[in-house]
Amino acid sequence: MSATPRLISVSRIWRAAPHNAFTDLIRWQGRWLCAFREGRSHAGSSGRVRVLESTDGTEWQSAALVSERGVDLRDPKLSLGGDGRLELLMGGSPVRSGAYLGRRPRIAFSSDGRSWSPPEPILAEGDWLWRSEVARGRHYGISYRLPSPRRWTVHLMAGAHGGVYREICELRVPGKPNEATIRFRDDGSALALVRRESGAARAWIGSSLPPYLTWSWVESAWRVGGPNFIFVPGGEAWAAARILRRGRPLVALCRMTERSLEPVLDLPSGGDCGYPGMVYHRGKLWLSYYSSHEKKTSIYLARVDIDCR
Repeated sequence: MSATPRLISVSRIWRAAPHNAFTDLIRWQGRWLCAFREGRSHAGSSGRVRVLESTDGTEWQSAALVSERGVDLRDPKLSLGGDGRLELLMGGSPVRSGAYLGRRPRIAFSSDGRSWSPPEPILAEGDWLWRSEVARGRHYGISYRLPSPRRWTVHLMAGAHGGVYREICELRVPGKPNEATIRFRDDGSALALVRRESGAARAWIGSSLPPYLTWSWVESAWRVGGPNFIFVPGGEAWAAARILRRGRPLVALCRMTERSLEPVLDLPSGGDCGYPGMVYHRGKLWLSYYSSHEKKTSIYLARVDIDCR
């Protein structure tokens, strides 16, 4: 078991829009890139995806602004495609007079992090592919659907390259499952963390072996929003998400196993908050997230010291 993580620093890196939220983080070609949604409010209006860049993680500047007319682009995720280009995965919902008129994932590509292709619809109407992860030469992700107000479903998707996916299987998770992250160990085994909305609404943790058709599930002790996790050297999993502490929302770093989720470090946060990006780099865990604990929803970057021996 690793030592207790220690917060090294946290800084606010962006707050220009009325509402800044739903982040992701990647380190690529010696630079940091942070993507997030800019909008007038949490929901109900057209959102654009801002991409920031930094060489040192301290000084940040805008690198790109990705938009689609009349569409709320949100929950952006950054990943490296098989062809070496960056991929930007987003949820896309046409919006009119504050009402959403459907939803379908979008994807954009870039060779430099600054110029991005126009967002392209992928998968089917009604899908929401939460995150893309490359393993064993394929792209994997979990998409959630809302077949009816009372029945939500999650589906494991895979493809040979970004933007083209087929369904592997439905994941048998009850309780209105939705946002989900899947990651892979070096031996090919998979771990997933799934948000749930009904009943106790505590997150489920799933584990599977190739070809990922059969899953084992355990209910954690915590409700989560915007779940994310990564494996660090040595194989330990660290998760980050919005949780409720004494009824108040905050962003927490958690130890994660196939059977448990344990918050161990609360980041400066509160109110409308969560949706972290995570990168392990040179012995430190870097996390982007958003929070309104300083009144206006803003984007933050934290560095955490963890022992990976």
